[in-house]
Amino acid sequence: MHAPQRKESANPELVERVTAQREKFLRFLSARVEDRAAAEDILQVAYLKAIERGSEIRDEESAVAWFYRILRNAVTDHYRRRASRAKALEAVAMELPKAYEPEIKATVCECIGDVIGDLKPEYRTVIEQVDLAETPVEEFAQAESISQNNASVRLHRARKAVARHLKTVCGACAEHKCLDCTCRRARV
Repeated sequence: MHAPQRKESANPELVERVTAQREKFLRFLSARVEDRAAAEDILQVAYLKAIERGSEIRDEESAVAWFYRILRNAVTDHYRRRASRAKALEAVAMELPKAYEPEIKATVCECIGDVIGDLKPEYRTVIEQVDLAETPVEEFAQAESISQNNASVRLHRARKAVARHLKTVCGACAEHKCLDCTCRRARV
């Protein structure tokens, strides 16, 4: 069996030349990334790459130019990773409401159904359609043959009526938006 080949590490003079210009490299990076901490992180990673790949450089005079190329590539990688993370976070954010929707609906105060049933018919309809069935206000307005503005005003007034009614019926639970409600509606 052959012994694993060991990579040649960087020439100590190369390491010295590159580390001696640390502040200059940090200024270069700071001008290209969001903050000094990110610049520091990128520089540390670039130093590691330089040490690992130091045997690639043949001309000691071009060490600084070679290291700048490593820094430029590191900045590009930084923004690619950041864009990738942002895209992943956006995907998760889009899924979160869907994932927790059944849980939220299950914890909403059971009194809400009774309270909605006690509303004026036009308020009950707008709450049932827009808030519970998640019909867009524009669609609701068209279905009811009213203006979108009128539908929005009706929805606002209906929500206010529900809030007032819930405070009367549920007391403190209503102040906490009726999540995880423990009240028992007094039968009137």
